[in-house]
Amino acid sequence: MPKNEFTCDCNVIHQDVVDKTIKDMPDEDLFNKLAEFFKILGDTTRVKILFALDQNEMCVCDIANVLGMSKSSISHQLGTLRRSGIVKCRKSGKEVFYMLDDEHVQKVFEIGSEHIEHKK
Repeated sequence: MPKNEFTCDCNVIHQDVVDKTIKDMPDEDLFNKLAEFFKILGDTTRVKILFALDQNEMCVCDIANVLGMSKSSISHQLGTLRRSGIVKCRKSGKEVFYMLDDEHVQKVFEIGSEHIEHKK
Protein backbone atom coordinates (compact mmCIF):
# COMPACT_ATOMS: atom_id res chain seq x y z
CA MET A 1 0.00 0.00 0.00
CA PRO A 2 1.51 3.40 -0.94
CA LYS A 3 2.48 5.68 1.89
CA ASN A 4 0.67 9.03 2.20
CA GLU A 5 3.39 11.68 1.96
CA PHE A 6 1.21 14.18 3.84
CA THR A 7 0.84 12.09 6.99
CA CYS A 8 3.10 12.85 9.92
CA ASP A 9 5.13 9.71 10.51
CA CYS A 10 6.69 10.67 13.82
CA ASN A 11 5.53 10.68 17.41
CA VAL A 12 7.26 13.90 18.39
CA ILE A 13 5.11 16.54 20.06
CA HIS A 14 6.52 20.04 19.80
CA GLN A 15 5.27 21.03 23.23
CA ASP A 16 6.29 24.70 22.96
CA VAL A 17 4.24 25.09 19.78
CA VAL A 18 1.29 23.20 21.27
CA ASP A 19 1.37 25.23 24.50
CA LYS A 20 1.59 28.58 22.67
CA THR A 21 -1.26 27.64 20.34
CA ILE A 22 -3.49 26.54 23.23
CA LYS A 23 -2.65 29.74 25.14
CA ASP A 24 -3.49 31.92 22.12
CA MET A 25 -6.66 30.02 21.17
CA PRO A 26 -9.70 32.35 21.22
CA ASP A 27 -12.96 31.34 22.83
CA GLU A 28 -15.54 29.24 21.02
CA ASP A 29 -17.78 32.24 20.32
CA LEU A 30 -15.19 33.75 17.96
CA PHE A 31 -14.91 30.51 16.00
CA ASN A 32 -18.69 30.27 15.71
CA LYS A 33 -18.96 33.86 14.46
CA LEU A 34 -16.07 33.38 12.03
CA ALA A 35 -17.64 30.20 10.63
CA GLU A 36 -20.96 32.03 10.22
CA PHE A 37 -19.17 34.92 8.44
CA PHE A 38 -17.62 32.53 5.92
CA LYS A 39 -20.90 30.62 5.57
CA ILE A 40 -22.63 33.86 4.55
CA LEU A 41 -19.92 34.38 1.92
CA GLY A 42 -20.51 30.83 0.65
CA ASP A 43 -23.34 31.86 -1.68
CA THR A 44 -22.61 32.82 -5.31
CA THR A 45 -25.30 35.51 -5.46
CA ARG A 46 -24.04 37.16 -2.29
CA VAL A 47 -20.46 37.08 -3.61
CA LYS A 48 -21.62 38.74 -6.84
CA ILE A 49 -23.36 41.42 -4.78
CA LEU A 50 -20.14 41.97 -2.82
CA PHE A 51 -18.20 42.30 -6.06
CA ALA A 52 -20.66 44.94 -7.28
CA LEU A 53 -20.50 46.80 -3.97
CA ASP A 54 -16.72 46.62 -3.96
CA GLN A 55 -16.88 48.70 -7.16
CA ASN A 56 -19.50 51.26 -6.08
CA GLU A 57 -22.26 51.83 -3.56
CA MET A 58 -25.46 50.86 -5.30
CA CYS A 59 -29.22 50.73 -4.83
CA VAL A 60 -31.23 47.52 -5.11
CA CYS A 61 -32.40 48.41 -8.62
CA ASP A 62 -28.83 48.89 -9.82
CA ILE A 63 -27.64 45.61 -8.31
CA ALA A 64 -30.64 43.76 -9.74
CA ASN A 65 -29.86 45.21 -13.17
CA VAL A 66 -26.15 44.26 -12.95
CA LEU A 67 -26.92 40.69 -11.87
CA GLY A 68 -30.02 40.22 -14.04
CA MET A 69 -32.13 39.27 -11.04
CA SER A 70 -35.32 40.52 -9.44
CA LYS A 71 -35.28 43.36 -6.90
CA SER A 72 -37.00 41.01 -4.47
CA SER A 73 -34.25 38.38 -4.58
CA ILE A 74 -31.53 41.05 -4.31
CA SER A 75 -33.33 42.66 -1.35
CA HIS A 76 -33.51 39.27 0.37
CA GLN A 77 -29.77 38.68 -0.06
CA LEU A 78 -28.92 42.24 1.01
CA GLY A 79 -30.96 41.69 4.17
CA THR A 80 -28.88 38.64 5.00
CA LEU A 81 -25.65 40.54 4.32
CA ARG A 82 -26.84 43.55 6.35
CA ARG A 83 -27.89 41.46 9.37
CA SER A 84 -24.48 39.78 9.26
CA GLY A 85 -22.67 43.12 9.33
CA ILE A 86 -21.14 42.63 5.88
CA VAL A 87 -22.97 45.47 4.14
CA LYS A 88 -24.56 48.66 5.38
CA CYS A 89 -26.89 51.17 3.78
CA ARG A 90 -27.66 54.85 3.70
CA LYS A 91 -30.88 56.53 2.72
CA SER A 92 -30.96 59.44 0.30
CA GLY A 93 -34.52 60.68 -0.17
CA LYS A 94 -36.52 57.66 -1.30
CA GLU A 95 -33.45 55.74 -2.39
CA VAL A 96 -31.41 53.34 -0.26
CA PHE A 97 -27.79 52.80 -1.22
CA TYR A 98 -25.79 49.77 -0.11
CA MET A 99 -22.06 49.53 0.44
CA LEU A 100 -19.58 47.16 2.06
CA ASP A 101 -19.69 47.64 5.83
CA ASP A 102 -16.03 48.58 6.28
CA GLU A 103 -12.53 48.16 4.91
CA HIS A 104 -12.19 44.76 6.63
CA VAL A 105 -14.99 43.29 4.52
CA GLN A 106 -13.45 44.90 1.45
CA LYS A 107 -10.04 43.40 2.26
CA VAL A 108 -11.45 39.90 2.90
CA PHE A 109 -13.27 40.01 -0.44
CA GLU A 110 -10.33 41.43 -2.38
CA ILE A 111 -7.74 39.11 -0.80
CA GLY A 112 -10.00 36.12 -1.51
CA SER A 113 -10.32 37.22 -5.13
CA GLU A 114 -6.55 37.72 -5.45
CA HIS A 115 -5.94 34.28 -3.96
CA ILE A 116 -8.23 32.64 -6.52
CA GLU A 117 -6.74 34.62 -9.42
CA HIS A 118 -3.21 33.72 -8.28
CA LYS A 119 -4.06 29.97 -8.25
CA LYS A 120 -5.18 29.96 -11.91
